[in-house]
Amino acid sequence: MSENCDHNCANCAEACAERSPESFLEKTNELSNVKKVIGVVSGKGGVGKSLVTSLLASAMQKKGLQTAILDADVTGPSIPKMFGIHEKALGNEFGILPARAENGTLVMSVNMMLPNEEDPVVWRGPIIAGVVKQFWTEVIWNDVDYMFVDMPPGTGDVPLTVFQSIPVDGIVVVTSPQELVGMIVGKAVRMAEMMNIPVLGLVENMSYFECPDCGKRHAVFGESHIDELAEKFGIDVVAKLPIDPAIAKHSDEGTIYDVEGADLTGILDRL
Repeated sequence: MSENCDHNCANCAEACAERSPESFLEKTNELSNVKKVIGVVSGKGGVGKSLVTSLLASAMQKKGLQTAILDADVTGPSIPKMFGIHEKALGNEFGILPARAENGTLVMSVNMMLPNEEDPVVWRGPIIAGVVKQFWTEVIWNDVDYMFVDMPPGTGDVPLTVFQSIPVDGIVVVTSPQELVGMIVGKAVRMAEMMNIPVLGLVENMSYFECPDCGKRHAVFGESHIDELAEKFGIDVVAKLPIDPAIAKHSDEGTIYDVEGADLTGILDRL
């Protein structure tokens, strides 16, 4: 701190210990009260991030808690279909209204704002990031116990916007058994550390296939490397999900909330 400091940081360029870091956190709609926000991230696409998001939200909803999903994967939105939601988003003078799935989970996704849900979203990064921020600030979520944010893969504009604009309490990192995927997941973990976001644990999806006839487990995508990855970054493996045709069937039919047997106890106990 300079000897001539007048404690007016707005007019000072010095990087001293007394300077408070600028906060970019945005407020929710005035009619919203979101108690806890959990991000679900991955280093790359196709590992089942949206599936894990849906299963977590459904599991917490079954516990009698009000859950919500903010679908931040704007260019690859799959959450509405998994919950059987096809209607368009509505609004009033106070904001945008989220859809309510059959199990009670609240959902907001860009698919609900397009003329046709199969239309591609061909937008540049800043516009996509702005839409995600609007989902937080302009949607009337009302009272939500747990909001799960389904993030796009990677460490670009949208994850940065979410981490800076939304008060994320922790993240769940989703991966698959391949060693290459594990390397990329490391980037997502390091980004969370840089943003001071706690990593609640690693979920390995497509970990194995269990033969329905003999019960033997097969490592379809090769032997898992998740335990070594977890040890490397000092975080815990909280779930290993199998390849299960029943889960795929529920996803396609829009009844993901009816999935049974997906053991997510390890992560649910940390929320």
